[in-house]
Amino acid sequence: MSARESAMAKPDSDRELTSTLHLGLRSVVGNSPADLIQGLIEQASPAERAIIEGALASDGNSAMVLIHRGPQKGARFLVTSEGATIGRATESAIFLDDVTVSRKHASITKVGNGFTFKDSGSLNGSYVNNESVAEKVLSSGDEIQIGKFHLLFISSHTVGEK
Repeated sequence: MSARESAMAKPDSDRELTSTLHLGLRSVVGNSPADLIQGLIEQASPAERAIIEGALASDGNSAMVLIHRGPQKGARFLVTSEGATIGRATESAIFLDDVTVSRKHASITKVGNGFTFKDSGSLNGSYVNNESVAEKVLSSGDEIQIGKFHLLFISSHTVGEK
């Protein structure tokens, strides 16, 4: 074994091995939240379209989370003024069944006129619009990534509206 091969085979005691979850970018980079929702409406069945449009026209006391990429694609969850928990625990309001999701991963709560997303100290973290977040006020069209799941937040409040 050469000196170079020996050095390559020897572990570096100063470094620690980690694994990371690959975060894919949105399917079409540059889509605005409004474009994501519009594309979803265009591809939806008439029944699904009515549900999405109902969430967009709501009184602001409820919202919808839709899995638009990843496992369980198409699943919809109502977020009421009481909020919703998100996680791998079966009692979660938004149950995401995958090891990339912590049991009590995050929550969405009603705050004032809108909704706030909050990570609960999860192992893999949470991302809103491809940015790592601990807490963020949500706007309609925001994409939440939790593990392998890409969730679309839909409410009557549009981007920039509080």
